[in-house]
Amino acid sequence: MLTLLRTQRDELRELKATFDVAAPGDDQRRFRLRMQGLVDQMQAAVARIDGWGITLRDIDSGLIDFPALVSGRQVWLCWRLGEGPVEWWHELDDGFSGRRPLVDLT
Repeated sequence: MLTLLRTQRDELRELKATFDVAAPGDDQRRFRLRMQGLVDQMQAAVARIDGWGITLRDIDSGLIDFPALVSGRQVWLCWRLGEGPVEWWHELDDGFSGRRPLVDLT
């Protein structure tokens, strides 16, 4: 789903660039409808991800966080598209730059 979101975002950017230079007429209506369709699909995908308790942080890198409770302590488990199993975590107030290896939690 993260790869699809990235592809849709890239397509939306391309359509917008084409729309911006297109001559007025029916093509603009077609571009608008296609752009709105992509936005709707992306919103549905993000809502689905959110419904799983996952927070999408960055479409470009496919960065997601999801909450975890470790020894009574709340943390974010952190994963990025292309990585293997989840091996990173960070504090609730830290972002990607605060990622630490999962083995540090034990």
